[in-house]
Amino acid sequence: MYSKLFILNIVIIVFSSTVILFTVEVSSAEPIRLVQNITPKEQVSISTVQENHGLPIRLNIPKINISADLEYVSLTPDGAMDVPKGHSNVAWFQLGPRPGEKGNSVINGHYGLWGNGARAVFNDLNKLQKGDKIYIEDETGNIVTFVVREIKTYSKDEKVQDIFGPSDESHLNLITCEGNWSKAEKSYSDRLVVFSDKKTK
Repeated sequence: MYSKLFILNIVIIVFSSTVILFTVEVSSAEPIRLVQNITPKEQVSISTVQENHGLPIRLNIPKINISADLEYVSLTPDGAMDVPKGHSNVAWFQLGPRPGEKGNSVINGHYGLWGNGARAVFNDLNKLQKGDKIYIEDETGNIVTFVVREIKTYSKDEKVQDIFGPSDESHLNLITCEGNWSKAEKSYSDRLVVFSDKKTK
């Protein structure tokens, strides 16, 4: 059973602006915290295993040469979706459905340049187009295919709907930052969301 405090954190996501934190390193400076406002349409539900889907371990997007290991994240103390520790991995929100299950599975990744000049994993996410394929490999070796339905850019203060929450269909939503970097706000100006649907036979 989950504690009352934990359930309260989930409910806070539903009724208030949720902050998703992205981190990049610039030169030799400490990581800079970027803020992304996401407001799920409905309550985030704890995942239950459906259709024998294994835990996801790898994200592959051939169109933009992404082959990235998946980290598992949940909520930060302030009720935000956490982020991957490094620039080359992506993070799956493990309190939601596994990719391929019914509902909105969410993966985020970093954007920008790191201290050693390395490009973050989702720097080319904006190059995806409707119809492009996204592949998730799970621990059993099974591969689930998703097809890009829509790509949207939002301002950093704009509330975003339909990212989390239940659905009768299987979706995979990818999130990152983009746009111009503001030193004053320590944030990029825009947020990019790629919406995709599970490919059916």
